[in-house]
Amino acid sequence: MALLVAGAFFMEILDATIIAPAIPLIADSFGVAAVDVSAAISAYLVTVAVLIPVSGWLADRFGIRRVFITAIVVFTIASIGCAASVSLPMLVAMRVLQGVGGAMMVPVGRLAVLRNSDKSDLVRAIALLTWPALAAPIIAVALGGAIVTVGSWRWIFLINIPIGIVGFLLALKLIHGAPTPTVRPLDWRGLLMMGSAITAALLTLEHIGQPGAAPTAVIIGIVFAAVLFGATVFHLLRSQYPLIRLRVLRITTLRITVTAGSLYRAVIVAVPFLLPLQFQLEFGWSPLAAGLAVSVLFIGNLAIKPATTPLMRRFGIRRVLLVNGVASVACFGLLAALAPGLPLVVILGVLLVSGVLRSTGFTAYNSLAFADVDGDDLTHANTLNASVQELAAGFGIAVAALIVATLGSYSLTYLLLGAVMAVTIIETLRLPRTAGAHVSGAR
Repeated sequence: MALLVAGAFFMEILDATIIAPAIPLIADSFGVAAVDVSAAISAYLVTVAVLIPVSGWLADRFGIRRVFITAIVVFTIASIGCAASVSLPMLVAMRVLQGVGGAMMVPVGRLAVLRNSDKSDLVRAIALLTWPALAAPIIAVALGGAIVTVGSWRWIFLINIPIGIVGFLLALKLIHGAPTPTVRPLDWRGLLMMGSAITAALLTLEHIGQPGAAPTAVIIGIVFAAVLFGATVFHLLRSQYPLIRLRVLRITTLRITVTAGSLYRAVIVAVPFLLPLQFQLEFGWSPLAAGLAVSVLFIGNLAIKPATTPLMRRFGIRRVLLVNGVASVACFGLLAALAPGLPLVVILGVLLVSGVLRSTGFTAYNSLAFADVDGDDLTHANTLNASVQELAAGFGIAVAALIVATLGSYSLTYLLLGAVMAVTIIETLRLPRTAGAHVSGAR
């Protein structure tokens, strides 16, 4: 069961990452600017973020088995729709449908594994669920570049079909889990309000990047989204059964993970989106060459992983986050200095360092998130953190696309992202020196 869910997780991450090297070709196919295709990536991530809080309720209401199998079917059908898209709006719509499947598939599958694993097997099961997040991006960017170099960008979605069919057949045999007799009411109002607020904000961002965007319309969009977000927060704080329990943010370590950690994720996730565009549109590289280069970033991500826990044990999470934050800001300066005339080994070295810092930061924030969360708060904290992290990734890509489209410079975009990264350092300074020591083993 753990291997099956890991396979589903692998398919989801592969699909989310593989599209990056194909963006220029997709843009040419639809007759739009390359940065506009960012909407197809952001739409998926934002949909997942909005629907993650619902996945647990669906699993209890209809049963883990039924929801997980349905999710695989939805994801696979949406992949066919992506491959058959004839316009950017159609591709975005199909990516939203994929997000519906993805929001149910991985969280519910993970829940199935955790509920059916003995305590003695839990660490091994979690390890099996973790490897796709490390390995899939390395394969995805190289595979995506290879596919669009020798064939059509539509093939990057068609490869999900055989994976989905095998997953569906295995799920029928391996996944168990009946509905729960008593299920708390679903906060439909909170879901609709949150979805509307996020959609309004994303549409406003997309509108800002359009030629001839009316300032009045942009201002109205920003105000409307802000009012919706405020109303959503007010509702979640007052509801008896909120979609997300915001009161868990009273826990300092969780609150800083949600704020600084989300900002960190938004900035870092934008880098693998920008690099394939820069390498193809500015450096003149082929999609395959761009994909292979970006895979070095994820190799750095994977290579440093065994050392991240010892680093936190030796120096503590707070110090690791501070040093990593400063180094990440400097790394954005190196990214801004990338130019076509630089030796390839220098470019790849910068990407490797970026991947090392990325992995270290993610691991430290993930370790800190639930360090002081106990009891019933754990479920709500997990839902809140997962939703906010996905949402941050979606908006990070959308904002990066907006900046590069507005400024017309990748170097300036990296510098601005580095400035935003510096804000996370200020937040990290507010952490107690011993934050998360009991989970990292730091003395």
